[in-house]
Formats: sequence, structure tokens, C-alpha cells
Amino acid sequence: MKDFFYAVQDFFVNVLFAPFDALRALELESWWTANLLSWIFILIGIVAMVYWMLQLKEHSKNNEEDKSVTSHSYL
Repeated sequence: MKDFFYAVQDFFVNVLFAPFDALRALELESWWTANLLSWIFILIGIVAMVYWMLQLKEHSKNNEEDKSVTSHSYL
């Protein structure tokens, strides 16, 4: 049973965390290159937010949203 847990440790440390080790080593050479992935995710998030806001504006302009005020019966 002990060997199983060592195998799991070995798999995570040497296989799954290898890209993070590479990024850690790269960070010592160039901060911009090491953080390129973060910047890409930030840009994708900004583009998605702008797209979503434009879609909300378009639906609001067409009066497609149900804005009727309703409440639960217990209120």
C-alpha cells in the first residue's frame, strides 16, 4: 500500500507539476514570458466581458427582457 502512495506522489510531482516547474525556472529569466499565459487569460476575460455587455445592451434595446415585478406568495 505504501508503494501506491509513493507512485501517486511521483506522478503528481514529476508529471502533472512539470509545467509549473518549467514556469518557475522560466520566471528567473523573463518575467513577461513566464506570465504570458496569465496575460492571455486576462485578455480572454476582457473580450468575453465586453461581448457579454454588448449582448445585454442589444437585448435591453429590443425590450426582450421580462421586467414585470413579481414576488412570492408568502410575501
